[in-house]
Amino acid sequence: MTLALPPADELTVAGRRVRCRIAGDGPPVVLLHGIGRTLEDFADVHAGLARDHRVLAVDLPGHGGSTPLDERHTLPTLAAAVAEFLDAAGVTGPAHLVGNSLGGAVAMRLAADGPHRAASLVLVNSAGFGREVTFALRLLAVRPLARLLLRPHPAIARRTERAIFHDPSYVTEARLATALAAARQPHAARVLLEVVRSLGTWRGVRPEWRAELLDAVAALGLPTLVVWGDRDLVLPTAHLSYARSRLPAAQGHLFRDTGHMPQIERAAEFEALVRRFWSPRGDAGPA
Repeated sequence: MTLALPPADELTVAGRRVRCRIAGDGPPVVLLHGIGRTLEDFADVHAGLARDHRVLAVDLPGHGGSTPLDERHTLPTLAAAVAEFLDAAGVTGPAHLVGNSLGGAVAMRLAADGPHRAASLVLVNSAGFGREVTFALRLLAVRPLARLLLRPHPAIARRTERAIFHDPSYVTEARLATALAAARQPHAARVLLEVVRSLGTWRGVRPEWRAELLDAVAALGLPTLVVWGDRDLVLPTAHLSYARSRLPAAQGHLFRDTGHMPQIERAAEFEALVRRFWSPRGDAGPA
């Protein structure tokens, strides 16, 4: 198994290396991955969307091939770093923000802090809609266990990947190699722990930042689509109902027999869904 991140583009932003993938022309689309992950989680839909959009996927600071920040990695600092990346890439107007898991919360924070940057939100099994989260992430708040759980070991990577997908065939050698390459970056464990501990405790996700963020997003009135996989083992499907109650104007969609990453397990359906949502009619179809 060759442990290396797949080829991608690179920008220098505020003196930091930012690994990204930019392709296509048209309205801008920004793809934001989850905690401990990389932009490869959107590789299956990137090329399709780039047929008629300018699609920008980025490794968040301290993730994958992107240099960590000089300050602590929290939701506001990650969102601010994405804003700097967009400025460096020449995207200064509204973009369609698409975020999976932590990336969904980053997308919401980015929109709340800079409403001019957001044309719409697509929140994919997004953090921010409930206290419940996989036990593995809650354990990372327990200091004696964290370093042990974050060892870049093939067995740990395989177990993590297996928890993300409902269909085990998506746990490929290529995905395992990417996960291990990202985990072996010298700063990876530190960054992940900073993010986890800023957002939650061993009891679950903190309510304070969630309430403030959802109030701010609801006030924006942005076109919003919230999608979930019904077999998600990381963030439970019940969060979709809560999202609809907190963002009553949002559209919702539940993918059957799908885990934490519908953009991979249901790539073609996911692309079709967001295209309908972005269409002039703006209707993603039946919930």
